[in-house]
Amino acid sequence: MSDVLTLLNVRSAFTSRFEGGGRWALRFPSYRHVKIGAVVAGTCRVAVEGGPALWLSAGDCYLLTGGRPYRVASDPEAEPEDGHAVYLRAPDIRNVRYGTAASDAERTVIVGGSITLDETTAALLLDCLPPVARIPVDSPAARTLRPVLRMLADETAAEPLGAAVMIEHLTQILFIQALRAHLAGAEHVPGWLGALRDPRIGTALTLMHQQATRRWTVAGLAVEVGMSRSSFAERFKALVGIPPLDYLLHWRIRSAAETLRAGDRTVASVAAEWGYTSESAFSNAFKRVTGQPPARYRTLKPPPPAAPPLYG
Repeated sequence: MSDVLTLLNVRSAFTSRFEGGGRWALRFPSYRHVKIGAVVAGTCRVAVEGGPALWLSAGDCYLLTGGRPYRVASDPEAEPEDGHAVYLRAPDIRNVRYGTAASDAERTVIVGGSITLDETTAALLLDCLPPVARIPVDSPAARTLRPVLRMLADETAAEPLGAAVMIEHLTQILFIQALRAHLAGAEHVPGWLGALRDPRIGTALTLMHQQATRRWTVAGLAVEVGMSRSSFAERFKALVGIPPLDYLLHWRIRSAAETLRAGDRTVASVAAEWGYTSESAFSNAFKRVTGQPPARYRTLKPPPPAAPPLYG
């Protein structure tokens, strides 16, 4: 997971604290990549357009990854207001108060943020996650989230010196902890993320990441994890979704693509670094995976960053 998260260049784009009082509902448009949030106090309902709705209470966390519009409400029957408009007219866009509450018991506090990923590799993670996921406060894996939530709640409420930097990093930590909790608690997680839970296939994935330039064969990987060739190939494809050497090819090329974008090295030197004996073989493989030859891929500008997304 660390290898993939490094390749994804995970960043916290925007984090905010929302306090809603009484009866309220907000709607938000489509977004880019991931929304991560946690209910600090009270309850609310998060509903994704065309998808499931979740009731959340204090201590629950959620992930949104489908990019579809969604609503957040204390009362699903309330008429929703444009969430972006609510945030834009707030005196402090990072600490928004909405509605009125007679007491703390009627107040909902949500801390949330937007997580952006490298556009060229984002599908590596997003394809493995559901459009919406809840990490309940009473789940064993959620225990690790509690210290992060307490710190986020304190930082967003008081905004001490250095709060912006702390909040950004805490949001990234919350995201990774939520991924761990989702992986531990979900019955089925597709792709490489779910395959990490399998001792043998998870070991094979680690070997391919750590020794990506080695001339692996299916038989060689099978021996490393103590399986027969046929059993390994069948299990790997069943869990990851593609055959082992196809996965290795995609990992090498995505890693090489990141290297190309990051500097001004020659295509030949990058090809050699990632285990290709000829530039033409590398170029053919690169085009097969990305749809572009490496030289052109490097000159293409990545998609511009989205406008700062409001609310988590």
